[in-house]
Amino acid sequence: MSTLCTGVDEAGRGPVIGPMVVCAVCIPEGDREVLESIGARDSKDLSSQRREDVAKRIRVEAATRGWGIGLVVCEASRIDSNSISSDLNSLEIELFGEAIEAASPREGEGRIMADACDVDEERFARRLASRLGDGWSSWQMVARHGMDADDRVAGAASILAKIERDAEVARLESELGIRLGSGYPSDRITRQAVRELVSGGLPHDCLRWSWSTVSDAWQEVHGGPVPVRSADEAATVQSSLDEWSAREA
Repeated sequence: MSTLCTGVDEAGRGPVIGPMVVCAVCIPEGDREVLESIGARDSKDLSSQRREDVAKRIRVEAATRGWGIGLVVCEASRIDSNSISSDLNSLEIELFGEAIEAASPREGEGRIMADACDVDEERFARRLASRLGDGWSSWQMVARHGMDADDRVAGAASILAKIERDAEVARLESELGIRLGSGYPSDRITRQAVRELVSGGLPHDCLRWSWSTVSDAWQEVHGGPVPVRSADEAATVQSSLDEWSAREA
């Protein structure tokens, strides 16, 4: 069996609107030159049109050569539910694990090149290896900041994750009939969209209710604490610091 390489990256960790998407791409080490020839690199270094073009070529080569692709779309509701008992880094470890398992054969051997979200790269690598378990002991875990810029396979994963994230946001804009902007709290268009999306009885499902941008907008519009999504996605309204009441979604 050929030595393999799996690159993993995410798109949408920072935005307040829409999902976070994690992608893993698994290829034989000997196919790296193919990724280089089609221009796979950090998605942030490519224009929108160039990303689309490269993504199409990655999918064609994957179908032809039998590359593995694992794509995990983590909706805002899961991010909120996770925030009740855990943190975003722990959630990302889980999502990376799910994507790797979908893309890569556990019985294979090779390297996993992960874009580390933790400030401590070695800790991120240890936690991700622990998440995968002993069955993946034949795989070397490498985690670095900016891995998508350093490694072609991680770069390919970053492109597919970004393309999927952008498609999800475009779908939301079409359904809602409003512009969502970049999704980042610093974006004026995004802040306007958030204010509109909290104007109903509950914040819209596409929002990350646990983020301060949403809670601040809710407070301005409704004059009270933002509802909290529990692990089963039921909405709860906080009427005071120590008083909670169930509210139908």
